[in-house]
Amino acid sequence: MKNTLRQIFHSPKFVGGFCIFVFILAMMIIYPLINPGDPLERIGVETFSKPGIYFSMYDASTTKTSPFRLADADDKRVASKLSMEDRVAMVEWFGLAEVDVEGVSMDDTETLLKLWDENYSADKKIKMTQAKKKYFKRLNNSIQSLKAADKMEVVSKNPESGENETVTTIDKNAYVNVSDVTNTKILPLGTDNFGRDVLKELVSATRTSIGIGLIAGIVATLIGLTVGLLAGYVGGLVDDLLSLVTNLFTVIPSFILLILISYSLSQDQRGPSTVAVVIGLTSWTWTARSVRSQVISLRNRDHVNLSKLSGHSLVRIILTDILPYIASYVVMAFILQVSSGILAESQLSLLGLGPKTTVTPTLGLMMNWAMLYSAHLNGSWWAYFPVILTITLISFSLNLMNTGLDQVFNPELRD
Repeated sequence: MKNTLRQIFHSPKFVGGFCIFVFILAMMIIYPLINPGDPLERIGVETFSKPGIYFSMYDASTTKTSPFRLADADDKRVASKLSMEDRVAMVEWFGLAEVDVEGVSMDDTETLLKLWDENYSADKKIKMTQAKKKYFKRLNNSIQSLKAADKMEVVSKNPESGENETVTTIDKNAYVNVSDVTNTKILPLGTDNFGRDVLKELVSATRTSIGIGLIAGIVATLIGLTVGLLAGYVGGLVDDLLSLVTNLFTVIPSFILLILISYSLSQDQRGPSTVAVVIGLTSWTWTARSVRSQVISLRNRDHVNLSKLSGHSLVRIILTDILPYIASYVVMAFILQVSSGILAESQLSLLGLGPKTTVTPTLGLMMNWAMLYSAHLNGSWWAYFPVILTITLISFSLNLMNTGLDQVFNPELRD
């Protein structure tokens, strides 16, 4: 046993896949301790808030400030407010005024503003409509006001008089230390379409999906192993009947069968465990066929014949004389079944036939929510790309582990 484990952990592919999978499991255990709470709790009022550090403006306005005079602060302030439409209008004015802007990028705010300050004049005689002149004048006023504004007033309505009153003023050179702000929220992956923390939801969904994969893998492996052992060892009529059942399930595409069974269940009945069992019940056939072929090659070995002559029971012969010889293959089949179960759940949920949506998140449900609310169209990559990456890493790690085991136990693949 020690020698076998030593061989397994000397396989670079197995170790690589094992490390990735352990890292994912560690995140599932550690992150909920750091950030506890309901993963489906809505913390955002609006949808798809981008990743970043969020702090309360209400608390920031009353936090102790420190004055800084940063040379490029005004330029950055103006650049953030200058829309692409305004930039196009500036270039248009440069063209009408015959100002050379060749090679100047639309994103080069500093150069655009420098050229604008040097050349723009409302009195310059340029052929254009009156509406255009007024537009450029408003644009210039907006740019200059952004630069010139030294203070910002925080106004609150007086409940007695009903009039707005200045509560405080904020200098443009006033900065607050984020650690001093009372309420701060770090969202490494932003929020989803429901305003929920994507990272917390992703960790919980990964745990659920791996659980579904494990249950589906256990069910499929047990059924496939039982059918394969009986069909391969007993043979005859039993083999014919079990092979007929296996072939029937093989002919019908398993995913179509899975869709039909899931569709026949109401959403309230489709819990994670139920979906996992359904996946397992529809994905055991290839395990059964493979185990059967392995057992057929073993049932006439000398040690098996000796057990038969000794009068050992069918169950004992299968468990002690045949199963240990195919144990490594069963483990590899189980790993592949787990990977297939996770992918099957993702596919089902993407079609809206996965577990019920109001209780437990899964990787497939997160993809379904992102698709329904067009996250891929509005640029909200954080709502779906981390999910795709997680599914890919889980499948890749499991398949890498399986390949490493195959190299260890398959004589034809050994170096």
